[in-house]
Amino acid sequence: MAQSPDNEKPVPILTGNVGTFSFVTAGQNLIDTQINPVLLVPLGDKWLIESRAEFEGQFQRPPGGGPYGGPVDKHVDYAQVDYIANPYVTFTAGRFLTPFGIFNERLYPVWIRFLQPDPLTLPINTAPSDGAMFRGGFAVNARASMNYAAYVSVTSIGIGSVDSERHAGGRMGFFFPGPRLEVGGSYQRTLQDDRKNAFGFHMGWQPAKLPLSLRSEFARSFEGSGYWFEGAYRLSQLHFWQKAMRHTELVGRGQQFFVGEIGADGSAALGLPSANTREADFGINYFLRDGMKGIASYGRGFSPAGNYNQWSFGLAYRFLVPLGRVATPGERQ
Repeated sequence: MAQSPDNEKPVPILTGNVGTFSFVTAGQNLIDTQINPVLLVPLGDKWLIESRAEFEGQFQRPPGGGPYGGPVDKHVDYAQVDYIANPYVTFTAGRFLTPFGIFNERLYPVWIRFLQPDPLTLPINTAPSDGAMFRGGFAVNARASMNYAAYVSVTSIGIGSVDSERHAGGRMGFFFPGPRLEVGGSYQRTLQDDRKNAFGFHMGWQPAKLPLSLRSEFARSFEGSGYWFEGAYRLSQLHFWQKAMRHTELVGRGQQFFVGEIGADGSAALGLPSANTREADFGINYFLRDGMKGIASYGRGFSPAGNYNQWSFGLAYRFLVPLGRVATPGERQ
């Protein structure tokens, strides 16, 4: 029997990631456990409410010994209302992830990222924005399409000992479907105190004939500057142990960071290195089943403040739960 059109209405979705990891940096072990739920609530065909929270516990053993302990951080990464005006533009208001570069918006979740340690440059100009944004994309021609975002943050954001931010900026990228290549750039202007400019570039490439993904970012601002490039290769093309190899991914990252104008205290408040740093990381991801992967990696950092080793081990899990009744294929007929 045919069902009413109400069966086609979109339903709210609860999705997100759960992860538990052990990071051993310069001999000091940190146990990081986090839950990142994402709530999506569609309101008709044009409106969408979306939000992501983060619950993260970071636990270490005291220098003198004893049980692990540490803070549990709880905050909202974004809480925004989207209006889909047409296929080419969406308007957003509220608290949203700042579209400066690509890692902050697209690659941050523990399930998506290749390596669990953050890139050294991640905190540069990526504090959440409170204000408005419009974004979208369209085909330039048969061989290229353009995506864009423009935003303004109009309220104060506290970042430790660094001044609150009010800023405006944008990002533009071009995707070429033939080579499966995206290149683009970002710009941001601080709108308070000593007005500063920041800019960045990004690249992503997935060759059609190889199970390979390459991506990179460069960022420069008064907070610091640097770059990272990383790759992941799925071993699905190997002709031995195929059942295991198709679940195995080799990953690597090279990066470099240069200190900015905010001093050691400002860098520490943002989570940036206090000295110029180079780092190389290599790892392996194994997809245990759909939605769950195990990770392991090793990195070596070089800095005037001291060289260090960094190991990481852990599990990442992705979940998705519809918060309503979803029509079956038979009911849609």
